[in-house]
Amino acid sequence: MIGYAFCGSFCTLSRSLIEMERLCETGFEIQPIMSEIVYSTDTRFFVADELVRKVESVTGRSIIHTICDAEPLGPKQPLEALIISPCTGNTLAKIAGGITDTAVTMAAKAHLRRDRPTLIALATNDAMSQNLGNIGKLLCRKSVYFLPMRQDDAINKPHSLVANFDLMHRAFSAMQNGEQLYPVFL
Repeated sequence: MIGYAFCGSFCTLSRSLIEMERLCETGFEIQPIMSEIVYSTDTRFFVADELVRKVESVTGRSIIHTICDAEPLGPKQPLEALIISPCTGNTLAKIAGGITDTAVTMAAKAHLRRDRPTLIALATNDAMSQNLGNIGKLLCRKSVYFLPMRQDDAINKPHSLVANFDLMHRAFSAMQNGEQLYPVFL
């Protein structure tokens, strides 16, 4: 079973959803996980209830969206792997700092405490400023891998990085072999 967690980079949710669907089509069983914000917030990109229905329809599973429901993912219901896509800078910082205050950070903590592979698809406007140290910290951590990323708008958002979602399958396969897909920064 693969955990697939969504965080609030709302503008990248549709690209992530496509990759989750591809994993399901490939035959992977997916346990969806959402931050409480993604689970309950309507935006110009998605109506929350519609997103929830779509994800549950594709995976055939109920979404884990509370800290209490995410906690057993490490000790009692271990996942083969965890994908956090998209992963916001806020969530990245919390994972790097050991902070657990959402379903996604709890799932990551529960999963990583057993040194199980975690693939992070970062999408944040502060990757090359406030979060650069957190990227470095997690790149050095056992069992943490990054989906290769690039600047999405170097002129107007010079500190922003977004994962190259098209590389999800290659990065996931590399992770399964214990390897980081390179280059990390495209």
